[in-house]
Amino acid sequence: MVFRRRSGRAPGEPPGEEDAQFAQEALSHLDSLYGTALRLTRRTQDAEDLVQDTYLKAFRSAYQFERGTNLKAWLFTILHNTYRNMRRHDVRSPVDVDSEAVDRAADGAGDRDTPEQLLSRATLDADLQAALDALPDAFRQAVWLRDVEELSYAEIARVLDVPIGTVMSRISRGRRALFERLQARRADAARPVVSR
Repeated sequence: MVFRRRSGRAPGEPPGEEDAQFAQEALSHLDSLYGTALRLTRRTQDAEDLVQDTYLKAFRSAYQFERGTNLKAWLFTILHNTYRNMRRHDVRSPVDVDSEAVDRAADGAGDRDTPEQLLSRATLDADLQAALDALPDAFRQAVWLRDVEELSYAEIARVLDVPIGTVMSRISRGRRALFERLQARRADAARPVVSR
């Protein structure tokens, strides 16, 4: 895809008022990007790093953004591409893990959640949260971008770098899986407890 320059300013020139407006509008999507990054990485620190890298790349490439197009979708595309690159890098350089240290830390942490986890759980029904978390990544990403972030199918296709038909299929299958999981959870909750 070829982007027209936002302005006559080339990379390296001092920023102007238009750049300040771009930055302000880009930063207005911080919460959405962070929520998606947290869903992708499932770790607070990794999500923060991913969002920081996304904004760094976006601000460095701001001159490439085409005015009149969807800035939010452009930022989500950068976020997903950065995430893919991070995962590709992680696969190439595996990390040694001391499983005993992890177990000790998990035992010591108890059931404490991070503030971000508490906030995201507070905004979603517990059953919906559990059902959404249980979806495979591809379905969860597509459903989240459509139903929460309200991106169009075409924008999601660009963000995820898949054909639009794949996006439609993932959303349909993801929604169906969500519905089935919610139905099963609610049916289990409605069953009377039988004591012996």
